[in-house]
Amino acid sequence: MIVVVGVDGSGRTHRLAEISAQASTGVLRIAAAAGPPADLPGQLGAARAAGSLVVIDDAHRLDDDALRVLTAAAHQGLTLVISRRPTIDRPELAALDEAVAGTVEQLGPLDAAGIGVLINQATGRAPSPDAVDAILAASAGLAAVAAALAGTPPGARPAALTARVHRRLATLAPAVATLARVLALRLDLPDAVLAGAAGLDPPSLPAALRTLRDAGLLVPSDDRMIPAVAGAVLAELPPTELRRVHEAVADALADTATDPAGTAAQLRAARARTAKAAAAYQAAGDLLRFTDPAAAVGWYDDAADAGADPATLAAGRAEAGALLGLAVDVDDPKPAAEPDRLRLALVDGAIAAHQGRAGRSADALLAAGAVGRLLAVPALIATGRPAEARAAAEPDGGTGPLSLRRLAEAALAAGDPADALPLLIEAAEAVERTAPQVVLPDTPHALGALVAVAAGDAATAEHLLARAITRRVGGAVAADRHRLLLAWTRMRVGRYDTAVAETRRLAGTDLAGREQLLLAAVAAGVARRSGDIARIRDSWAGVEPVLARRAIDLFHTEPLEELAVAAARLRQQQRIAPVLDSLDDIVTRLGRPAAWVVSTGWARLQVAIVSEDAAAAAGLAAQLAGSCPTGGRQLAQRDAAGHWAAVLAGTVDPDGVLAAADRLAAVELPWEASRLTGQAAIRTTDPSAARRLLEHARELSNPDTAAAVAPAAAARSDARLAGLSEREVEVARLVLAGATHRDIGGQLYISPKTVEHHVARIKTKLGATSRAEFVAALHEVLDST
Repeated sequence: MIVVVGVDGSGRTHRLAEISAQASTGVLRIAAAAGPPADLPGQLGAARAAGSLVVIDDAHRLDDDALRVLTAAAHQGLTLVISRRPTIDRPELAALDEAVAGTVEQLGPLDAAGIGVLINQATGRAPSPDAVDAILAASAGLAAVAAALAGTPPGARPAALTARVHRRLATLAPAVATLARVLALRLDLPDAVLAGAAGLDPPSLPAALRTLRDAGLLVPSDDRMIPAVAGAVLAELPPTELRRVHEAVADALADTATDPAGTAAQLRAARARTAKAAAAYQAAGDLLRFTDPAAAVGWYDDAADAGADPATLAAGRAEAGALLGLAVDVDDPKPAAEPDRLRLALVDGAIAAHQGRAGRSADALLAAGAVGRLLAVPALIATGRPAEARAAAEPDGGTGPLSLRRLAEAALAAGDPADALPLLIEAAEAVERTAPQVVLPDTPHALGALVAVAAGDAATAEHLLARAITRRVGGAVAADRHRLLLAWTRMRVGRYDTAVAETRRLAGTDLAGREQLLLAAVAAGVARRSGDIARIRDSWAGVEPVLARRAIDLFHTEPLEELAVAAARLRQQQRIAPVLDSLDDIVTRLGRPAAWVVSTGWARLQVAIVSEDAAAAAGLAAQLAGSCPTGGRQLAQRDAAGHWAAVLAGTVDPDGVLAAADRLAAVELPWEASRLTGQAAIRTTDPSAARRLLEHARELSNPDTAAAVAPAAAARSDARLAGLSEREVEVARLVLAGATHRDIGGQLYISPKTVEHHVARIKTKLGATSRAEFVAALHEVLDST
């Protein structure tokens, strides 16, 4: 006796036919699907008398009476071979199985070799390994499914399989059939959701799954539906019915799931577009808007597609978009709920800050509740509104997030960068410890870096920026800012190669206005230090539109200084004058704190130096001499200003210049220190002093680093050994390139007569008496060909 066990479609009938063909006696075949014979006891008696083999297909389909008759016949010695599903669901079937038990054949899924045989039989040719793998994956090895696929062109759905699957569904209880349709969506749903979507009690779910597995619809030893079967289930499902399945899944997920992102992912995979699905998508967006804003924007889009009210999505979508640097319209649509309106006001203020409009940012934030008022404090200080800043720093009795209160305190202390820096560090640490709840107009890390550089503490600036980049503080839009500030910090201390490397990371990025200013300042600074007038011109052209909006604030004084010098080099002083005037107005409204008086005065002094305006330099030096800063950087700048003015006037105190240069270098202004000593060397009439000054200039200029940025930087440093000024190096390079005096004047915005004067001085310094000697000396000094 033999019992053949397997799920529907595993080949039970085929195996019974093989056994029947091998029988040496007559065979009585009983197909349970057609019902038991009318005279089953009589037929069995005749088979016993004839010594025939009795083969019963699908014994599990027989009624209890027929099973009892067969069991009795087996006990009386009749030879039976039966096939059945794996599940024994009745005592009568169990009794028959025990009576027949002799050899049990368990039919499992086909392997690759078996699939290959099926394909060969269906097509008449040996299949490729890829074809075998594809059918094995789609059929899970179930023989009936694999056979249907083997005879169908790739990509087509077998009509026979679809018909077979829907016949099976028609025989199932309604809830079990619904469960099959839910499983056909091929989602990774927990049991509670599966049961809820199918309308089943959770305890009845295992039995329903067992029924589907016995019916040959599920992957063996798994609760997933066979891929090809899932396709067949959905193929003939009307759109209205498919929507009902999606709605059932959405409702079950919304009722039972606790993970908004996981719930939304399942609903998206099911392409659910119901009210509950919309709520789940919005919940996922709200959960991720600060930690993964790109994903959040996608969830808000799904919520809108599923019918969510755009006004309810506006605040969250605006927050996520602002963190990504996307264009955001905070007025369309306008939410009705007051909390959402306040959130949009915060976003409005943050975006204005990102664009470089600090004043507009402050106004928007002041209207955004207690949190907004705290966030407004740095912008109010940066634009010279100290009374409003002090009032905003204590909203609602001094409550508010610790990180924002520390940020406000730091901004109020910004009159002295050294005092503000510890508070900004504390604010940065507090921001890192807490989950973000608002879009920041600026991070304490960025403000801390700007203040640290102004205090001559580049190491702290780099530390803060590195932490911000690693921890992704402030989102993608802040990451761009942190990288540019890192480049700025490194450029200011003479690390030009690493500064350029940071800016190259942002190639092709659509930067906000504030960051366009920073990028231009870095580019102009590197170009100025390498004597590259063309790059200075390019950097200025890129930032002019930003400056035209008067995107100016106190904390960006030093970047603005670099741009002011670039403008002066290009004879565009009239374009930069309003910027410097605005900075002076801000400092005045803040009560003229000494540190910023020196910083803004130093910026004007650099313009006067580039313009070779000795009278303006003298006036500025006198103003700075009357200031009393406490920070080392500003003290060094104040003291160096007098020496700069004297050098421009032709009076050089070598010892005083060397001491001033050393102080500048000590507060991380090496370029300014080198340039002061170099200009003093050119203008002194004492050869011995000139040599001392030139040697010191060479030590300060760090030519190896500059050469890594641009060959011109190394050329400039070498040229200083010959006593050439920065302007003379530019003229010399153009002469060597074959430019005429008129061409050189046009490029450098000076007259041909002035060019002639420069050329004469260069010849004198190089000791050249002929054109050939002049060209040879230029090649040697500039290391060019």
